[in-house]
Amino acid sequence: MRRIHYVNSHILTGDRTCKALLRYCRALAVAGKSDVVQIPVVTEGGGTVYAHLLIGPASEIFSTPVPDSADEPFDQQVIEYLEAETLRLQPARPAWHEEMTDVPDIGEDF
Repeated sequence: MRRIHYVNSHILTGDRTCKALLRYCRALAVAGKSDVVQIPVVTEGGGTVYAHLLIGPASEIFSTPVPDSADEPFDQQVIEYLEAETLRLQPARPAWHEEMTDVPDIGEDF
């Protein structure tokens, strides 16, 4: 699980969701565009809900790992949407060989 730091707060989401979100954020920044996306997140009580995020060139988002975390929220449709939009904006897929190596690649285990 990853903690996404966004504005003056943070949210918890799954590794692959976080990676897809960061890829899309980077593609939006390069294109000078923004979007509102929804991703599954863990609530303080341990449930799963969907958060809506406005992301774009001015977004300052980063993530940190959450050690010994419980089950990760996972929504394959959300990841597929984020990846499709990233590819639409940036047809040459970003290389992540040395970035977020602690997170499995998006295509693994689908």
